[in-house]
Amino acid sequence: MDDMSVIRSAGLRGFRALVAELGGDAEDIARSAGLPAAALDSDDLLVSDLAMAHTLELAAQQLRCPDLGLRLAARQDLGMLGPLALAIANSSTLADALECTSRYLFVHAQSLSLALETDPYGVSGVVALRYGPRAGRDSTIQGTDLGLGFLHRSIERLLGGSYGLRTVELPYQPVASLDRYEEFFGVPVRINRQSAMLRVPKSIAARPLAGADNNLRMLSRAFLAEQASEAGAATAPRVRAAVQQVLGTAPPEIGSVARLLATHPRTLQRRLAAEGTSFSEILDSVRRAEARRYLTTTDMPMGQLAAMIGLTEQATFTRCAQRWWGSTPTEVRKAGVTQAGLPAPTSPA
Repeated sequence: MDDMSVIRSAGLRGFRALVAELGGDAEDIARSAGLPAAALDSDDLLVSDLAMAHTLELAAQQLRCPDLGLRLAARQDLGMLGPLALAIANSSTLADALECTSRYLFVHAQSLSLALETDPYGVSGVVALRYGPRAGRDSTIQGTDLGLGFLHRSIERLLGGSYGLRTVELPYQPVASLDRYEEFFGVPVRINRQSAMLRVPKSIAARPLAGADNNLRMLSRAFLAEQASEAGAATAPRVRAAVQQVLGTAPPEIGSVARLLATHPRTLQRRLAAEGTSFSEILDSVRRAEARRYLTTTDMPMGQLAAMIGLTEQATFTRCAQRWWGSTPTEVRKAGVTQAGLPAPTSPA
């Protein structure tokens, strides 16, 4: 089975605006890369990390923008990390913030890791912040540029300015010029190294963070700990998010969703049954919600709309609409449907 992992769509904050400024079509690029267009405008959609990486690479190539990852990093801030951002911002020291990030980064991205390590060159008083995908997964240029750039700017904001960065280590030959990297980071950049790293003074780990609130720190970490303890237990919400992702881009089959969630279809079926639901029920519910959204907020042709919710024929969509709402799609659109104004939907056949 393919090893699939997901990441919050917040990682694409600023992408739509950047691509527009460069003269491109963000939705077209996303769809070409296998990413749902909805990911461009939502923070909490779970999407394939491979599809997101492909989106960044494709945009850089099509728009002839080799420093796209760095440009996107300049537009993002800690807020894109969701609940993790609050815990980081209210940590007592930078070391505390880094430990928190390392422990709970999975809340934002399952496959990424951040670790504080000894300096690879053995320089006294220097340590390395290693960033990148877990073992066995390849680094991509634009994705790594974005991640390292975001990490660098976040540390600057947490510490209130320059923090003594020594060098930046890249595990590849970049497509942008080294001058561009050194302009962004302000230090020498070394290429074709073992890992992506920021080499920093060891002393910065103990620096306190201004404005940290201990109560917020405790509350946010308790929330993250609860999410960690429940990870894998609540399967239905993750399946629902994955179904939303694949609709309109791939057949909405349990095998595709299982691969996205890095589990076996039979295991997924058992977990959903234990939660009192099934894949077909979730798929039907997502289709119903997406269909209503398209009908009441767009003038998309019915045939295209049917395809967007994973139905091969418009006639099938019409039958589903009758079952869901007791109305035809055209009637639903004309009425400006609200769920409260329609009969309760029936169970999937």
